[in-house]
Amino acid sequence: RLLSAHIFCVFSIILTTVVPSLFLENFSVLGTHLTWLCICSICVTIVNIILYIIFKPNPSSKRISFAHKVTRFLKCCVYFFISCILFHGIIVLYGAPLIESVLETFLFAVLLSTFTTLQCLCMLGPNIQAWIRVFSKNGAMSIWDNSLQITTMCSIVGAWLGAFPIPLDWDRPWQIWPISCSLGATFGYVAGLIIAPLWIYWNRKKLTYKSR
Repeated sequence: RLLSAHIFCVFSIILTTVVPSLFLENFSVLGTHLTWLCICSICVTIVNIILYIIFKPNPSSKRISFAHKVTRFLKCCVYFFISCILFHGIIVLYGAPLIESVLETFLFAVLLSTFTTLQCLCMLGPNIQAWIRVFSKNGAMSIWDNSLQITTMCSIVGAWLGAFPIPLDWDRPWQIWPISCSLGATFGYVAGLIIAPLWIYWNRKKLTYKSR
């Protein structure tokens, strides 16, 4: 199930670079980067939610009322928005323009939240304690938790590495803010999706999970 979910996520990223060009004139990842950021974030969000509904990585034995589901969904929306604001602030602290390119920075923050926070919300729900537990040492309780750790870290590291070419005087179109960072985050996310199942399979005999 984990491998299937990751394959679908990888293909969703690939489709965001190919399918829009069939419907949008002059579409390209670099030339119309803000449009691609929106399409990629929306596509990955939809795919992750559908996969969560199908695979149910952390099923609950308790019967949940409709009102509780609505409240949980609204909390997830609030958490996601807060994540976008926090990522936006962190990106600015790391050197992004404060006043100029606000839309570009915020859409990049939304993309990062989609690659990281959205997965936490799908798998763990709006439960900060569960998030802290998963990302603490030996906190993983399932292969889904390990996958969450790897894909999240790869996305953030990819975005960080993507910032290195920006100040260089190469005058390349992909050095315009935030193209290299968003591409770095995307490549990191895809790398995490590929690495996670391989790492889990390689270490399958060493992995032991504490009971809930």
